Amino acid sequence: SKHVIQNIPWTTAKNFTVEKGQQQIEELISTWDIHESWLHHSEFLEEEELKDSKRYHYRACWGLPTRRKPVPRATASVYFVIVISKLKPDTAPVEVFYRLESSRLIRRPEQCEFRQKWLQDIIENKILCAERL
Repeated sequence: SKHVIQNIPWTTAKNFTVEKGQQQIEELISTWDIHESWLHHSEFLEEEELKDSKRYHYRACWGLPTRRKPVPRATASVYFVIVISKLKPDTAPVEVFYRLESSRLIRRPEQCEFRQKWLQDIIENKILCAERL
């Protein structure tokens, strides 16, 4: 059986606000299959004005705190962009993309299932690098 990719109904351009964008990113993250031991916080970074769109940049920073180490040794960030087209009607939904901090690959939530392993790989690589220094 093919796994169903979870996505959420995104707001329309005319109903978009920075706060609504952050709420919707949180809503998307809540559909991801990530163990509850992973904690994150999300934040709005910046607004970018382009010729045919406005882009809103956000970041979700992930870590694995434990009782013995409440401050994680390393974190992994996922960067989100919410795009509002100036060419489409304002009743069209916003477009959403994300990428991992260690990657140039840009993903769309409706086309790609998020994997917890990506976060683990980033953190493991950072810890390995730190141990080498």
